[in-house]
Amino acid sequence: MRYLPLTANDRTDMLAAIGVKNIDELFANVPKSKLMRGLPDLPLTKGEIEVERNMGAMAAKNRPASAGPFFVGAGAYKHHVPASVDHLIQRSEFLTSYTPYQPEIAQGTLQYLFEFQTQVALLTGMEVANASMYDGSTAAGEAVLMAHRVTRRKKAVLSGNLHPHYADVIETISRMASDTVVRLDANPVAATADLKAVAAQIDAETSCVVIQTPDVFGNLHDLTALALACEKAGALLIAVVTEVVSLGAVTSPGAMGADIVVAEGQSIGVGLNFGGPYVGLFAAKQKYVRQMPGRLCGETVDAEGKRGFVLTLSTREQHIRRDKATSNICTNSGLMCLAFTIHMTLLGEKGLRQLAAINHANACDLADRLGAVKRVEVLNASFFNEFTIRVPGDSAKIIEKMARKGVLGGVPASRLLPKNKAVKDLILVANTEVNTDDDRAAFVAALEASI
Repeated sequence: MRYLPLTANDRTDMLAAIGVKNIDELFANVPKSKLMRGLPDLPLTKGEIEVERNMGAMAAKNRPASAGPFFVGAGAYKHHVPASVDHLIQRSEFLTSYTPYQPEIAQGTLQYLFEFQTQVALLTGMEVANASMYDGSTAAGEAVLMAHRVTRRKKAVLSGNLHPHYADVIETISRMASDTVVRLDANPVAATADLKAVAAQIDAETSCVVIQTPDVFGNLHDLTALALACEKAGALLIAVVTEVVSLGAVTSPGAMGADIVVAEGQSIGVGLNFGGPYVGLFAAKQKYVRQMPGRLCGETVDAEGKRGFVLTLSTREQHIRRDKATSNICTNSGLMCLAFTIHMTLLGEKGLRQLAAINHANACDLADRLGAVKRVEVLNASFFNEFTIRVPGDSAKIIEKMARKGVLGGVPASRLLPKNKAVKDLILVANTEVNTDDDRAAFVAALEASI
């Protein structure tokens, strides 16, 4: 029996509510050359071996991150993930223990979620953390909604150097809720000017300020003064971290006075995975815990006094009335936060600090080499493992030339900010522990040959 729940009238009503005349208008922003017309040119039947060969040939047209020197970052970073992480997350105890709602049969799941929360709280310098979100960008959007609930205001101020994808998610969520968003212009050259511009926007209507450190251009920020300005105005400071390994080397956002910290945890335990699934980290001050989205695991004792773990807070729409819920996030990134927890446990505090030091040293070495290249300028006064360079000409075309020479040399800033002509000659360069001295030499040689 076929399952066709929608009638033609249902579809017409839905299109009218969206504001388009037909299905084709939903794809108006997709270039016509990219739209598929008719059926794909594939045979109707093929054996399994033939299908594998065909798919393998198509996949071979891509260049994987492990195929050569790789310096791409901008929110997703190539780090080494120990083989033990993948081995452990595939154990049947973890793969089959899906739901933590029945603590009597899910103690293992609840325990690692509790440990994950502890790790995130310590990393971010905050008092409490939840059991993860989908990814960093949706965590940022949820943080803004949380700030609105706490302050009972509806205006968010976004730093110009906040990752554009994060800002887009916040704007989308805010638009659906009829909230106000003040999104400042990017300022890759003068990092301190961005902080001053943000502070100047704070007023009696401001619910929260969203700022990233290291920011999308790699600049590190001291948030202390901004946190004080927010506190004075009754607004919350939301700190965003897209490269969580940086917290092994720099002062945590919590120590600088942030009220809410959101981060992308992909760098620890999770591979690039073609952009996902990732794991969002969310932490806040204890006094705001009942307004946090998602769910929290807690430690308790059973009737016999034995240590155990339970879901302590779970104010989602699955559990209480929709209008009372703090979030419509329906789950956490369970397998990914398990990978995060295992990798973090293997590292320990000493290992994380060592990993962060290696990342920073590698980035400094590459920045020094690139700064010595004629007509190339390193813009950052401070950075962790990612920085921005100015090149002569169109950075996107230069990156393409470098790719043809076997080096993936970073992200053109114009890819993230396509409407901003001022960033057309900028490249975001990330250098992690996986890059060798030979990789850095290859980067310099490819860049010199491409400009």
